[in-house]
Amino acid sequence: MNYANIKYCDIANGEGVRTTLFVSGCTLHCKNCFNKVAWDFGYGQPFDKATRNALLESLAPQHIDGLSVLGGEPFEPQNQRGLVSFLHDVKVLYPDKTIWCYTGFVYERDLLKESHARCEVTDEMLAYLDVLVDGAFEQDQYDISLRFKGSANQRLIDLNRTRETGVLTLWQGDPLLASHSMD
Repeated sequence: MNYANIKYCDIANGEGVRTTLFVSGCTLHCKNCFNKVAWDFGYGQPFDKATRNALLESLAPQHIDGLSVLGGEPFEPQNQRGLVSFLHDVKVLYPDKTIWCYTGFVYERDLLKESHARCEVTDEMLAYLDVLVDGAFEQDQYDISLRFKGSANQRLIDLNRTRETGVLTLWQGDPLLASHSMD
């Protein structure tokens, strides 16, 4: 697996201050994607042991709230296979930090049922995630005021609550911030 970029101290891709990994490779090719360069599976640098260790180390400071994974597309099967053991290590080393993942695939349709995205490690990968932002970016639903997503069709799924209740539950976040308006 290759990665396109890493952002340290990122505040745009999940709650709090985060380390963000952008993996390479995507077959969805959403119109007006903000990261088209990362569609190519060969783009960027190899996700090697040194990179993995640097990311793990970046999560250690108390002010870092967690890890966010974007793309490209993290749920392309070859990316899942490259990410799953890393996400396991993040959860073992930092059980109180959250892992957010952004995907153009739809949770119920593409990740829980037989599809291009589903492979032998999908369930394990989902088990390590706290929040899943799902759904393809859709330009006609683009809204700059949306929190942690680009278009209104995308959902922020609270996977911990969803697993706990058995009912798909959307992430709410801090009520004070959730009520903030750009108006």
